[in-house]
Amino acid sequence: MRIVLAGTGSAVGKTTISTGIMKALSEETKVQPFKVGPDYIDPTYHTLATGNRSRNLDSFFMSEGQIREAFERALTITGSKMGIIEGVRGLYEGISPTGDVGNTASIAKALNAPVVLILNARSLVKSAAAVVLGFKTLDPQVKIEGVILNQVKNRRHYLKAKEAVEKLAKTEVIGGIPRSDSLTVEQRHLGLVPAVERENLLGFIDKWGQVVQENIDLDALQDIMKNAGKSSPDREVLWETGNNKKVKIGVALDEIFTFYYQENLDALEDNNAQIVPFSPYHHEEIPDVDALYFGGGYPEIFSKELENNISMRKSIKQFYLDERPIYGECGGLMYLTNSINDHKMCEIFPYPSVMTDKVQGLSYVISQAHEDNIISKKGDIFRGHEFHYSKVKIDSNSQTKPEFAFKILRGRGITDAKDGIMSKNTVASYVHTHAAACPGFAANLTRNAWEI
Repeated sequence: MRIVLAGTGSAVGKTTISTGIMKALSEETKVQPFKVGPDYIDPTYHTLATGNRSRNLDSFFMSEGQIREAFERALTITGSKMGIIEGVRGLYEGISPTGDVGNTASIAKALNAPVVLILNARSLVKSAAAVVLGFKTLDPQVKIEGVILNQVKNRRHYLKAKEAVEKLAKTEVIGGIPRSDSLTVEQRHLGLVPAVERENLLGFIDKWGQVVQENIDLDALQDIMKNAGKSSPDREVLWETGNNKKVKIGVALDEIFTFYYQENLDALEDNNAQIVPFSPYHHEEIPDVDALYFGGGYPEIFSKELENNISMRKSIKQFYLDERPIYGECGGLMYLTNSINDHKMCEIFPYPSVMTDKVQGLSYVISQAHEDNIISKKGDIFRGHEFHYSKVKIDSNSQTKPEFAFKILRGRGITDAKDGIMSKNTVASYVHTHAAACPGFAANLTRNAWEI
């Protein structure tokens, strides 16, 4: 059973409604949540709602066969029979104005999954039918089987809009969510505030689940899922394996470093890695491991606390001096630089990182390795994404010239279309990698971990 919950655009209530549906259905059965696109934050809500780690599906990162493999693999891991997929932006918004790559529709088509369209119906009645009709007509291969009306004023408004959509757009309306401040969530520059920072978020999720149960016909939703038909059996391998030596990978996981694709950790484990979580904030030093992995997050918000943990920073610096493998992404890159907004960091790279008012990188990325490094081989081309409001200040007049592992074919990188700053056995980049789009990532990192 599978369903795609797609929006007519951004900010129509996809995350609150999707999370509420996941919560409500999880009361009766195991639900495996998914999010379309390169998103770390919305999946944290799904995970709390269902108890199962939300996974990302992305047609820029994955082929259709890989999308199906990732979907079925996640259901198998959790023993779930129901996969609920929250879309990204509008149903058809992707990389290009006419293509499907990177959009929600591509995921629905790859999985042959029915779509329930979430529509902001504020001030709309007959026009709601026009919107739904337009979405159905644009691509008949996308099976829009239901509609949820959000922001309805009252029962009378809901019934009128429902009648318009069902009679004029020939599509079942399975619910209407009333306007309510309790269905809004706090925002930050990267989108929704990560769930790990919201102590009271479980209360919000319970409320969203209750609102869904009261206002959406969940039986009708499940009927749509049951009638989805079969998905193509064609599936493709997600990532390379081959490391036969057991290694331990220390992964920075706390309220600061939170941005990891579960598939990256899975790929490491498939290459005989034991994941050892640790906290650069709370722990005194790194654990006994063979390599370190620093994901993205918000180190700029905790820069003073990170600076004050001198013993941790010293242990990381010594690990670097011992030429052990260290890999950092975005926030992890910043932590490995000399400083963040004048607060001292690990000082592995002798450059400061600073926050800016304007976004510095917001793009899908295509990278090519022009040097062998701990996650890729020379000539490898891999995909990822970047989204950051920081920059690493590299003085062009400095005698210390940085060495870069990657040439950026699409995107910005650190500077001059270069990324993956290197020193000894450390590589750090603004590119967030996904194991399916960088298939050698885990095999290379684990191999480098035991070879040192």
